[in-house]
Amino acid sequence: MQLPAPSSWAAGWTLDPAVVFLNHGSFGACPRAILDLQAGLRARLEAEPVRFFTRECEPLLDASRARLAQLLQTAPEHLAFVPNATAGINAVARSLEFRPGDELLTTNHDYNACRCVLAEVARRAGARLVVAQVPLPVASAAEVVAAVLAAVTPRTRLAMVDHVTSPTALVFPVAQLVRALAERGVDTLVDGAHAPGMVPVDLDALRPAYYAGNCHKWLCAPKGAGFLYVRPDLQEHIQPAVISHGYNTPRPGRNALHTRFDWAGTQDPTPWLCVGAAIDWCAALLPGGFAELLRRNRELACAARRLLCAELDVPPLCPEDLLGAMATLVLPARLQGAPTPPGAIDPLQTRLLEQAAVEVPVVNWGAPAQRYVRISAQMYNSREQFAWLAQALQAAGCR
Repeated sequence: MQLPAPSSWAAGWTLDPAVVFLNHGSFGACPRAILDLQAGLRARLEAEPVRFFTRECEPLLDASRARLAQLLQTAPEHLAFVPNATAGINAVARSLEFRPGDELLTTNHDYNACRCVLAEVARRAGARLVVAQVPLPVASAAEVVAAVLAAVTPRTRLAMVDHVTSPTALVFPVAQLVRALAERGVDTLVDGAHAPGMVPVDLDALRPAYYAGNCHKWLCAPKGAGFLYVRPDLQEHIQPAVISHGYNTPRPGRNALHTRFDWAGTQDPTPWLCVGAAIDWCAALLPGGFAELLRRNRELACAARRLLCAELDVPPLCPEDLLGAMATLVLPARLQGAPTPPGAIDPLQTRLLEQAAVEVPVVNWGAPAQRYVRISAQMYNSREQFAWLAQALQAAGCR
């Protein structure tokens, strides 16, 4: 079996050449150069742990955070590193106080782990979790905004909205949502797990109450690197998911956010320390920097969706202005089947890997559940790889 060639940029990653990897969105992929940097930092840490943790780590952390803040267009003082976006969602939701009768709002396109956080917080407080029903297919950004606002009531205290949805790969109009929710007195917690490195993020312009994001996905940092943005007027009340010394031990020259989040016990900080270098590595891929990288990946994702829709004879689920570097397609009737139990890998996804060496997520979503396939476009992907996926799906049978 002759697999299609990846992009010429694939040499920068350690991905298995025997697999057509069309799933950057799930866990990202870390470049060789950044993995080498992380290995060097780990060796330095283990050579003299006391010196590293007590004297060297903080300046390295500050430098990496400053580069991340520059990309996200905000001040470093508004950002804390966390292991991943889910940890950031936990930190916010579990720091806030809710009362019986309060409502926490999310959407039907949310990420299950983050919905679980809101569900548990609501349960403990005697509050209610409300799920706004955003349609799919969706015709416009305005339709997304209308669906979310229709679920807001005078009891809504917090709204969690995705910047880029995980199962359906929609780029939600977060600027309009944050603004409209604020006008109704509702703070917004943005789940930005997929956004940094895929779509432009300007946190000072957006000014949500809270924004949690990942650096290991589209910024290509090592696993274990995420961040939490907290608006300055709200920082005093937010505790990390793991409370440690920062709870009662202020650090000179540090605000409450950094005091509490930067040290949550002994852990490997090297994923955080590599974030700045990963950003620089991605920005150097193309002459136009990040702007050109985002444009290139989005154009490839849009072209791939058009190809797959034509080959599979299925309609697009949203206009292209709601796409970033991912796209989700509903599979044709012949590839539908019994819903896969929650937490299990869809058997079609396994067959695609075993029979065609394609790693791509097959998602069971909606009510009633249908099968969807979600593609990702990163620099190591090529148009030929998406054509290969189309052929593999055409050849697949439903089981």
